Amino acid sequence: MLLGKLFSAAGLECPQEYSDINISRIVTDSREACEACMFICIEGHNTDGHGYIKEAINKGAVVIVCERVRDECVGGAAIIKIDNTRRAAALLYNAQCGEPSKKIKLVGVTGTNGKTSVCHMLESIFSEAGVSCGVIGTVGVRIDGESVPLCREGLTTPDAAQLYPLLSEMAERGVRYVFMEVSSHSLALCRVDGLEFECGIFTNLTRDHLDFHGSMEEYFRQKSKLFSRCRHIIVNGDDEYGKRLLNTYGEAVTCSVDGDGDFCANDVKYTARATEYKLVFSGGEYAITLGALGDFSLINSLEAAAAALTLGISPDAVIRGLLRFNGAKGRMERVLDGDCPFEVIVDYAHTPDALERLLLSARRNKTESGRIVVLFGCGGDRDRGKRKQMGRIASRLSDLVIVTSDNSRSERAEDIISDILKGIDKEKPYKVIVSRKQAIEYAIENARDGDIILLAGKGHEKYEIDADGKHFFDEVQIVKDAAARINKDKK
Repeated sequence: MLLGKLFSAAGLECPQEYSDINISRIVTDSREACEACMFICIEGHNTDGHGYIKEAINKGAVVIVCERVRDECVGGAAIIKIDNTRRAAALLYNAQCGEPSKKIKLVGVTGTNGKTSVCHMLESIFSEAGVSCGVIGTVGVRIDGESVPLCREGLTTPDAAQLYPLLSEMAERGVRYVFMEVSSHSLALCRVDGLEFECGIFTNLTRDHLDFHGSMEEYFRQKSKLFSRCRHIIVNGDDEYGKRLLNTYGEAVTCSVDGDGDFCANDVKYTARATEYKLVFSGGEYAITLGALGDFSLINSLEAAAAALTLGISPDAVIRGLLRFNGAKGRMERVLDGDCPFEVIVDYAHTPDALERLLLSARRNKTESGRIVVLFGCGGDRDRGKRKQMGRIASRLSDLVIVTSDNSRSERAEDIISDILKGIDKEKPYKVIVSRKQAIEYAIENARDGDIILLAGKGHEKYEIDADGKHFFDEVQIVKDAAARINKDKK
């Protein structure tokens, strides 16, 4: 492809003398550089692409897009300096991939909690309506209900080098709608700057990622960026920050459980296996039965229903889709079968608000004889201020707290636990077990009939990260193995 045409399609200015250079591909990783490629230098958290210009040129790069460059690194390649190479990467990949958001309709979901659940609820609803759809998010990529290994694990919203080719692939497969989790990081780092969204959904905003954003105001500012590129906007009207969004986007559709909204949930009833309510909006009133657990699933389902109905999906498909939806992987996920005398639930809750909602939902189903047992830790190299808060919430709402590790990264797990313990009520039952595997085994081996054991923080993750790197870790399997040993001993 000719550089001038590519830059023009991306809305970027290309120096005239370089416009006829023919490039083979675009790369942002110097290890993927090849003959006649264009290398875009991205400054990351741990590495800086500007330090690999010479390596990329040695591998055949003929164009370097950068924010700065040392003369000794040029080596004959065309150098194009630009203010923001992250934004340039998004726009150039978008142009190279044929502007995929013009071929498929994107629904972006952003917020601290609920993104994964809302996306998968929408997938269930649209599938019931016979619409080919895809999902991109924390638990991976799905096309028409099947997981596909098209993305590197770890990012809620893939980086530009993966995202735009992925969307192009989905368009080629005939996908009509894509439901995508849009993280605050992706917005701050310009990953979605080449995309237009048919609909944007705001779930909520609570404390998280302050190690990256620095303040709640900056966190909110980055989240808000999504909605300037959305045709339709769905907002949680019960959330403080959702109400603030309405000051800017007054035409947004509101959802409410607590009060008035364009879409409301009335006559809510919770049972041990479902949530029932009446969905009320200008188009009528419909009885909804939601199979997913947790009171937070209620507002998530309301947002998914509002988006689907706004986008022209029939009420019948919404009703069927929500009834069929039993929860996203690692979100209020029941681990053991119904014959077990106690319950084990795995959930991704890793923020104070999510942990509190998880515990409140569990308490609603607590029996007189059973206990609420919560096992959790906090991530290393992340916001330290939430650790004490989560300890306080766990003590207040559970009958036994087990404090353990959870992706300690470069920090000592013991130091993280020490921060959590500052919020723990020492007059109430609690236990510290640094090894998460041993902590889970302790919880299962000491479970009582009627207990609800909550394993919070890992959710869908199948790994543990410590100072030595990333290791395989499947807490669902650990639970099943421990429960099997107990049953064997009883026999």
